[in-house]
Amino acid sequence: MDDPTRRRFLAAAGVLPVTTAASAVGATTTNRIAADLRTYIGFGGKQSGGAGDQACGHWLAGELEAAGFAVQMPKLSVPFFEAADCTIQAGEARAILWPQPIVVPTPPMGISGPLVRVDRAGQASAPLAGAIALIDLPYGRWSSALAKPIRNPIDHALGAGAKAAVVITNGPTGKIIALNADGRAPMFTGPVGLIAPIDAGPFLKAAMTHGMATVTLAGEGGCRPAFNVVGRMNRGKGRWLVVSTPRSGWFGCAGERGGGIAAWLHLAREAPTLFPDHDLAFLCNSGHEYENLGAEEALKAAAPKPADTHFWLHLGANLAARDWHEGLFGLSPIGGTDSQRYLVVSPPLLPVARRLFAGVAGLETPYPSDKLSAGELTAIIAAGYSSVAGIFGVHRFHHVEGDDARCVDTAAVATTTAAFRELLIAAAR
Repeated sequence: MDDPTRRRFLAAAGVLPVTTAASAVGATTTNRIAADLRTYIGFGGKQSGGAGDQACGHWLAGELEAAGFAVQMPKLSVPFFEAADCTIQAGEARAILWPQPIVVPTPPMGISGPLVRVDRAGQASAPLAGAIALIDLPYGRWSSALAKPIRNPIDHALGAGAKAAVVITNGPTGKIIALNADGRAPMFTGPVGLIAPIDAGPFLKAAMTHGMATVTLAGEGGCRPAFNVVGRMNRGKGRWLVVSTPRSGWFGCAGERGGGIAAWLHLAREAPTLFPDHDLAFLCNSGHEYENLGAEEALKAAAPKPADTHFWLHLGANLAARDWHEGLFGLSPIGGTDSQRYLVVSPPLLPVARRLFAGVAGLETPYPSDKLSAGELTAIIAAGYSSVAGIFGVHRFHHVEGDDARCVDTAAVATTTAAFRELLIAAAR
């Protein structure tokens, strides 16, 4: 039974259960979230410093200014690579490769050698000296080349004398999964390209007889300017609330970033009224795909000091991405929200987080921040911010070119945003 006395008590305590919080999201708010999602998705590709990232950053800066924030856009330098010819060819078989950043290019005519398969345990089927290593990753929702199951076999293959490495990114979609990378120097000593599992069959077959292959990674690369967005409302209170989210990524990032951007904007518009006794900082970073390059710069130059920060909420990847059925028919979208998302909070906030996110797929079991963190949240905690919360996850189209409007649902974003609004209210007390 819905007891109004209990509801008033919970509201006064700042711990509305998510079902109640979600019901408070009216049509106006939901429509605004839908419009923000459309706008973000409409900018197209979000690679750091590219046209979509730049346009998105200017839009967000304008929204913060309209909400009353003083806005700065500090610059940073990010890697880029414009592919011209990135392919692998073996006999009549030819496939597109995704050049792994920071790209170590091949000569214009490519590099040739016998194909040698490297299995999921990192074992090669033949000596790798002078070969093209075809690295067959385990199935996974991959995100970063720093992951040991990815980095170790590449390092081993190149260290054993392979001329180049081609990595099969086995995952839910069968497509290339782009991998985050160090943004300051190349991670690998030789050329590395990523291939879609659906394209890998002919090359796995050629590797059985160590057939010859040619890998080409040609294009123009270097560094280009990008910028973070920093909105401040300094009221001289000495008690800062910080809300941060990345905006950049490899492709359209609808499911990966869209929900976080929409929630961040919603909170930015409401925070000046909700929190009159706090100073406010809203940070939106570029450079995410280069192992949080923009977030690191923001921590050094833009964030309030830990001693002055009451609470930091970080809205990371997969805030509310759509769930999919997997089967012999391929992927089919369904109405639920992908549960591979994680809520992390400082230990004192665990009880309230459990109440607020009860029934929210993947978030109903929050983790303590001293046991689990990822991405930018890890850097925030390491910098000394003691009261934090964050969300991160990996949905099926994470870092895949097909991460488009199909991958995010307005109602799910609105529900999750409502829960984070209540968490922010509770943490600010």
